Amino acid sequence: MDTERLSAKDIQQAARIVASGGLLGIPTETVYGLGANGLDEAAVHAIFEAKGRPQDNPLILHIPSADWLERYCGEIPETAWALARRFWPGPLTMILKRKPIVPDAVTAGLDTVGMRCPDCAVTRQVIAAAGVPVAAPSGNASGRPSPTTAAAMLEDMDGKIDAILDDGACAVGVESTIIDLTVDPPRLLRPGGVTLEELEEALGEVAVDEAVRRLMAPGEQPKAPGMKYRHYAPKAPVTVVKGDADMTAGYIVARMGDKSGVICFDEFKGYFRGHPVETIGPRADQAEQARRIFEALRAFDRLEVTDIWAQSPEDIGLGLAVTNRLNKAAGFHIIELP
Repeated sequence: MDTERLSAKDIQQAARIVASGGLLGIPTETVYGLGANGLDEAAVHAIFEAKGRPQDNPLILHIPSADWLERYCGEIPETAWALARRFWPGPLTMILKRKPIVPDAVTAGLDTVGMRCPDCAVTRQVIAAAGVPVAAPSGNASGRPSPTTAAAMLEDMDGKIDAILDDGACAVGVESTIIDLTVDPPRLLRPGGVTLEELEEALGEVAVDEAVRRLMAPGEQPKAPGMKYRHYAPKAPVTVVKGDADMTAGYIVARMGDKSGVICFDEFKGYFRGHPVETIGPRADQAEQARRIFEALRAFDRLEVTDIWAQSPEDIGLGLAVTNRLNKAAGFHIIELP
C-alpha cells in the first residue's frame, strides 16, 4: 500500500477514505491519530492490525461537535454538557455510556465509550464530511512514542495506511485527558492537556485512578486507552529520576554510563557533555515540556545509546501528563530522591 500525503485542502478526499472504510492519519492538537470509521467494525479492526495494538485496549470516538454525543451515547449527565461547553473543542475525552450503534471493537466490549471533539478544524471538517465518528488511537506502532508531526507518524505507518492528512505540528503534544463520567465522583483515567486542577475547578471532587501513577496488574481491564500497557517507549530502557532538578541532574551525572542518553530541562544540558542529550524545555515551562517529550523519546531510536536517563517534571498541572508519559515509557522504573 502506498500511503498518500494529503494537505488541509484535501478535506473531501480524506473524508472519502474514512467513509469507505480506509485508514487515515489525522492531525489533532494533541498528537496525530490513526483514524477510521468508528461504526465500521472491519475498519476498526484494521486500526489494531496496523498498530499491533492489543484488542482489549479501547479506542476513542472523535466527533465534530457536542451535538453528536446523543447519536452514540446514552445517559449523558449534565456534567458532560458542562465540560463540553468549557473544554470542547479541546484535549478532553469523556467516558460515557454507549449506545448499541457503537461496535464492541471500539470499546473492547465495555458498555462505555470515550468521546472527544478535537481542537483541529481540519479534522473536524473531515469527520463532518464523512458523516461518521472517527475512531482513532495515537498514530504510532503500539508501545512507541506518539507522533506529534506527520513525519513522525510516517516513521511507523508509511505503507500501512491509505493516507495521512498533514496539518503541521501538534500544539499540545500529549494525548487528551480522559475523565470517566459514569462514576461518582468523576475519575481521571489519563492526564493530558486539560489538567486535573482545571477539572476540579469545573467539577469539584475528581478521583485519580491508580493507573495514572502505576502499571495495571495482569487481568485488570482498562477503561480507556493508555492505562494498561507499557507505552511511549523508545528501544533503549528509560530510568526516570524525580526530585529537585539540581539534585536529579547531579544524580544522573554520577551514575550514567559511557553510552547513556539523557532527557533533561534546558538549563541542565551542559551537565551532560559528551552524551546524547534531548532537552524538553525550561523546567518551569510545562507546556513546552509536553510539546517536546515524545520527540525527545523518539530521537533516541536514531542514536546508539544503551540506556536513557530522564529528569522528571513536577506532577502538578500539565506536568502530571508529562510525568505519566515518562513513567510509562520507563515501565515505571522511577527513582525518587528525597
